[in-house]
Amino acid sequence: MDKDLASIQEARDAVARAYEAWRAWSQASQADVDRVCAAMAEAGYTASERLGRLAHDETGYGVAAHKRLKNEFASRNVWQSIRDLKTVGVIRHDPDRRLYEIAWPMGVIAGLVPSTNPTSTTLFKALIAVKARNAIVFTPHPSAVRCIGEAAQTLATAAENAGAPKGLVGCLQQVSLPGTQELMTHRHTALILATGGSAMVKAAHSTGKPAYGVGPGNVPVYVDRSADLEKAARYIVASKAFDCSTICATEQAVIADRPVAQRLAELMRAEGAYFTSPAETDALRRVLFHPDGAMNTAVVGKPAEYVAAYAGIKIPAGARIIVTPLLKVGREEPLSHEKLTTVLGWYEADGWEQGCEISIALIQTGGRGHTQIIHATDEKVILAFGLEKPVFRILVNTMGTLGAIGLTTGVMPSMTLGSGGIGGSITGDNVTAYHLINIKRLAYESSTPPMAAFQPGEPPAGPSPEEIERTVRQVVNEILAVSPQPRT
Repeated sequence: MDKDLASIQEARDAVARAYEAWRAWSQASQADVDRVCAAMAEAGYTASERLGRLAHDETGYGVAAHKRLKNEFASRNVWQSIRDLKTVGVIRHDPDRRLYEIAWPMGVIAGLVPSTNPTSTTLFKALIAVKARNAIVFTPHPSAVRCIGEAAQTLATAAENAGAPKGLVGCLQQVSLPGTQELMTHRHTALILATGGSAMVKAAHSTGKPAYGVGPGNVPVYVDRSADLEKAARYIVASKAFDCSTICATEQAVIADRPVAQRLAELMRAEGAYFTSPAETDALRRVLFHPDGAMNTAVVGKPAEYVAAYAGIKIPAGARIIVTPLLKVGREEPLSHEKLTTVLGWYEADGWEQGCEISIALIQTGGRGHTQIIHATDEKVILAFGLEKPVFRILVNTMGTLGAIGLTTGVMPSMTLGSGGIGGSITGDNVTAYHLINIKRLAYESSTPPMAAFQPGEPPAGPSPEEIERTVRQVVNEILAVSPQPRT
């Protein structure tokens, strides 16, 4: 069979199995749901190292040990954050308003998974879908089919062993664009959960199905003169180097307050940052992006030494990231865009107000609605960044990679970070299980209707005889005006 036809048929079969499984699972009790999800979370956590190694070996991206940490987060931390969430039956009751809120599952979810965070995203999405009493079918990125399929199968087996119906968690193996399109548009697919590049997210939104689509970030990190510079330097370098910058919330450009810029650069060098010369910066411009603005996938998720060698420049052994001093932001400066690799932009600002302006310019260049980071102790400056930035996560004195997903901050643990309406998403939240349920509302009468509601209204007044005569005369004249005239 033709590959595309085989992929389409596989998608149809997978959705059919998932739909039948969901019909049974939609009747599950809260105890059943929590038992199955606990088993899935434990299985994912136990397999974290193996799945991280598989993801690294198959895609060639990032660091296997860091992928293990992301897998552990996506199983155990995510489960701990939703474990006590009620997703079955009456989930809230307001006795004063005589209102009951009842959870209702979506149905079959299509899960689109990127190659940059393949196994952790799969573990996370399976957990939140099943917790909300949904079924899920994954379509992997073509370069991560094996590891995504293995992650999905690990949780599917754990779920079935704990009493879930077979087919509740599925994954396509014959991946093609027509197959993915069939999965997203199938009549039994209720919702699309898309994480990845802009093209994939746009495709999900164009199907006519409800979709949570979250795409790229272009995260600026402003370092104020009031910051703890040693901590800022250590966090920025470690965060940018973490899994070779494959998390969308990774720092993409430093904006250093000029009075502390030189000291911050020195501290970052001590942490393993290599600052490029103008000629080296230009070499990186030429190889990181194609002429159409798309990033060169050959350098995505690669260590600094690999990227430097690819660009034909030499950096010290052990350098963890490459920092490129820049002056411009936008289309005319490729390096001001999101870089899913170990290259970090560098700007200097005269005070926090200019730091704000540069931050907003970077966000508008490719990260609207996503994330901003600030290192400061001046609460006035921190609040100004929180109020003015067109993003939905403003992280203070923490790592972008681990802070935005909720490992080192109080935001909801998630591997799918909404960018809100300004970023083309229907939510600015960290997506989790409660985004995957509908809420029915059982509402008793809480106040009597006003008496006017029971009284018949006055019938509308009809036209007067004079108005009728004028209308008839006007119509007759119009007919005569367009009728053929008799011959004489």
